[in-house]
Amino acid sequence: MPTSFDQSVIAEFRANQGKVGGPFAGGDLLLLTTTGAKSGKETTTPLGYVRHGGSLLVVGSNLGAARHPGWYHNLLAHPSVRVELGAETFEALAIPAEGAQRDVLFEQVVQVSPGYADYQARTSRVLPVVVLEPARPGGVPTLAGKLLEVHTWLRGQLRQVTAEVEAHFAAGPGQPPSLGLQIRQRCLAFCQTLEFHHTGEDEHVFPGMASHHPHLAGTFDRLAAEHRTIARIQGELAALLADISAADPRRFRAELDRMSAELTAHLDHEEAVLLPLLAGIPWPPARP
Repeated sequence: MPTSFDQSVIAEFRANQGKVGGPFAGGDLLLLTTTGAKSGKETTTPLGYVRHGGSLLVVGSNLGAARHPGWYHNLLAHPSVRVELGAETFEALAIPAEGAQRDVLFEQVVQVSPGYADYQARTSRVLPVVVLEPARPGGVPTLAGKLLEVHTWLRGQLRQVTAEVEAHFAAGPGQPPSLGLQIRQRCLAFCQTLEFHHTGEDEHVFPGMASHHPHLAGTFDRLAAEHRTIARIQGELAALLADISAADPRRFRAELDRMSAELTAHLDHEEAVLLPLLAGIPWPPARP
C-alpha cells in the first residue's frame, strides 16, 4: 500500500500533469503501477527515472534499505506494468537488467542522479536496475486493428524470447544451463499477456460474434480448442522456468519451437477468419 506521503505525491502528480513540488520538485518523476505478487491488487508508486533510448530506467533503491522495495517484487511476478509520465499513461514491460548490463545502466543512472550511489553505499544488496519498455497503443480505429496490434506484439515478443534464449545458450562452453532473469521476465510477460488475450476472446469476443454469425460456430470452437492447446504448452514452458537453474537447453528449445509453430499458425488462422468480421467495429468501443 502506498504511504500517505506517496498518496499525496500521486494526487499532486495527476492533478498537475506530472509536476510536483517538495523533494521531487524539478526532478524526473513517473508513477509505476504494479500488480501485487501475492494479493493481485494494483499498487502505484512514485519513482524517479532516467531515460535510456526509447526506454526508461528505474532503480529499486528503497533509500538504501536492506530489502528490495515491494514494487520490485511485484514486477518479478507480473512484468506487465502501467506507467504515468506527465499527462501520458501507457503499458510497459518491466525487465530487470543483469550482470554487466546492470552495472553499465547503473553508472548511467548515477551520472544523472548521483544520489543513487549514496543509496548503494548504504546497503550490501545490489540495487536492481529495471528497464521499462513502453508498449504505447497506436491509436487503431477498429477492433480488427486492435486484434492485429496485439498479435503483432505477441509475435515480436516471441521472436525476442527466442533470440535471447539462443544468445544465452550460445554464450560459451562451461556455462550452467540456466535461463537469465531477463529471459524469464519476458517469457512470463508474454505468457500472461497471451493468457489474458485468449481468455477475453473465449469469454467475450467469441460468444458475442457467434450470436451474429451462427454459421461460424465450428470456427469459434476450433479457435477455442487451439487456445487450450497453447495454454497447455504455456504450462509446460512455465514448469521449465520454475527451476531455471536446472533448465535443459534442448528441451527448452523444443518446447519454445513447438509453442512458436502452434501459436503462429493459430494467429494466422484467427486473423484470416476474424479480421474481415471486425473491420467495421470501432475501437475503443463507444461509451453507453
